[in-house]
Amino acid sequence: MSNIKIEKVTDRKGLDAFIQFHYDLYKGNEYSVPNLYSDEVRTLSKEKNAAFEFCEADYFLAYKDGKVVGRVAAIMNKRANEKWNRKTVRFGWIDFVDDLEVSKALLDTVEQWGKERGMQEIAGPLGFTDMDPEGMLTWGFDQLGTQFTIYNYPYYPEHMEKLGGWVKDNDYVEYKLIVPDEIPEKYVKIANMIERRYNLHARKLTKHEVIKEGYGQKVFDVVNDTFKDLYGYSEMTPRQIHDYIDMYFSVLDMNLITVVEDHNTPDHKIVGVGITVPSLSKALQKCNNGRLFPFGWWHVLRALKFKKTEGVDLILMGVLPEYRSKGANAIIITDLIRWYQKYGYKWGESQVEMETNEGVQSQWGALDPIHHKRRRCFKKEIG
Repeated sequence: MSNIKIEKVTDRKGLDAFIQFHYDLYKGNEYSVPNLYSDEVRTLSKEKNAAFEFCEADYFLAYKDGKVVGRVAAIMNKRANEKWNRKTVRFGWIDFVDDLEVSKALLDTVEQWGKERGMQEIAGPLGFTDMDPEGMLTWGFDQLGTQFTIYNYPYYPEHMEKLGGWVKDNDYVEYKLIVPDEIPEKYVKIANMIERRYNLHARKLTKHEVIKEGYGQKVFDVVNDTFKDLYGYSEMTPRQIHDYIDMYFSVLDMNLITVVEDHNTPDHKIVGVGITVPSLSKALQKCNNGRLFPFGWWHVLRALKFKKTEGVDLILMGVLPEYRSKGANAIIITDLIRWYQKYGYKWGESQVEMETNEGVQSQWGALDPIHHKRRRCFKKEIG
């Protein structure tokens, strides 16, 4: 008989324990990058996260001998299920000690939670939406993580295999890209040709334009249109978009964000966007338990404001479907490389890309891409 006890999080004390377990489990790990504690609270709070307009979720802790040994979130994204015609319960924020009874108890709990709501399959790791980290790391455990992806111990996917019934739902790949001394001629030629032939042009937005003049909505409209047909995606709502603009654009360096406009249209329609930020991996590792105080803020400030970091994270790059064949992405890449060179960045992280998305992966060819990580979303029938 198992001595694992599962308890649902019902109050702030339980939520604190839920968040803290990850920090404790990965304390001292040289590759894991902790999220900021305040960001975790905001994301997991049913009052603060706009995704709860169309999501339902509960959080669970596993105890053994009175000690927390695991955690998991059970999530139902109703909009995604409707769009993709699936009855899926998601598991996310999953962490556990190397004990098969613990991982089984956690996943069984999510499975039962989903069954009670009429779900027929369980899949993950997934968040509320694609804006949350997703995919269990299956290769690249000796590579530094990023603030936007999941890092996990090698025994995690081993547990999934041992538990049985789990199959691949989707795989992602990630690349490390070397910032060149000179912008590859291939990019420059294509960018110049596209500008002349199609009258498409790069532009830098100001924070005022993004926050006060509605350009933030326009940028996220492009993101929604770009990713709407990708695995499990549910389009962001106006409230979600407002929250992302409010939370992040005030601190971003606008030189690291490039939009492409179509000057053939009266309003110079935005047709592509590339959003990148300085890598905060090393800085966040210096934040005690994800806290900015007393000293974590300084390390984050040095990376964001003074560019005291060697890398840059390519958060997302999206081009409207009708403009992809025109090569608008070359304009974005060419413009961003200029700023990477100016700031002295040595490399970039591509973040997660579906392994089948050859179009996206082919665009990195001139940057000597290094395939250094792979991750997987698993699924299991529960009907």
